[in-house]
Amino acid sequence: MRVAEFDYDLPEALIAQRPALRRTASRLLRLDAASGRLEDLAFADLPSLVGKRDAVVLNDTRVIKARLTGAKSSGGRIELFVERITGPREALALIRSSHAPRAGGTLVVGDHARVEVLAREADLYRVRFQEDVQAVLERCGAVPLPPYIHHTPDAADAERYQTVYAERPGAVAAPTAGLHFDRPMLERLEQRGARLARVTLHVGAGTFQPVRAEQVGMHRMHSEAYDVPRETMDAIAGRRVLAVGTTALRALESAALTGQLRGETSLFVHPGFQFLLVDRLLTNFHLPRSSLLMLVAGFAGLENIRHAYAHAIRERYRFLSYGDAMLIERAA
Repeated sequence: MRVAEFDYDLPEALIAQRPALRRTASRLLRLDAASGRLEDLAFADLPSLVGKRDAVVLNDTRVIKARLTGAKSSGGRIELFVERITGPREALALIRSSHAPRAGGTLVVGDHARVEVLAREADLYRVRFQEDVQAVLERCGAVPLPPYIHHTPDAADAERYQTVYAERPGAVAAPTAGLHFDRPMLERLEQRGARLARVTLHVGAGTFQPVRAEQVGMHRMHSEAYDVPRETMDAIAGRRVLAVGTTALRALESAALTGQLRGETSLFVHPGFQFLLVDRLLTNFHLPRSSLLMLVAGFAGLENIRHAYAHAIRERYRFLSYGDAMLIERAA
């Protein structure tokens, strides 16, 4: 397939710049992939669509304050974006500066925290902090909002660009389908008899990288760390599985494909992929030509997704990370 088949015109006005006033106040577009039928709902309707035979799988990764500003020891301004923490004082990071930093160079970020550039690894740099990485990020870092959100991160973003069930720090982007849930909503799902289960997939900066290949099959996904607890596999056995977000889906399907419950995954899901575990997907609306759009097309069928996105644009749904939600029922 050609990447151009996943293009569409997204009006700038539909890209949500702020979250809804309440987490559960978003809209929900329901798509039945077997029939192509669409249903306009409110996200608050979700509990009525689950019951005792359902397992709802949440990604409990926690977004770190990954963006730091500072300067080289020579004085040039830089931005350091921690893509992955690899040790108490080491990380892989993107570094933006007028001239590429050299191995052995020193950066000064935040409140004069010093960072040594160890080596370049493809688009990233391996760096060493003089103190604990997490402590520096928590003290000096900013919430890493996606590039299509144009305001400077503020205190509201620090709360709302994080799920209420986030526990395990490591992501540099939120699993955005989970942003719609508050704790009363989770309790309502359990009262309906649904089992709640957790996975972890630490979302990397590559989630925002464009697909540069012309052919879908030539694209290579970035690698991300995942963990599917044994108790989660037990909880979903014999149940209809609703994955909350593309990251939860990729963690589950990676475990099913490899037999490994934890590790690294670069699983690329697109039309033709054979799903082993996930029956239903809760997701937001995704960018044109993106790997995430290819994933939902693989789950629902490309024509269904084209129809659903055209409907969402006509009905003025809000798109992307802070936007509305979509529930896809996969055809058997």
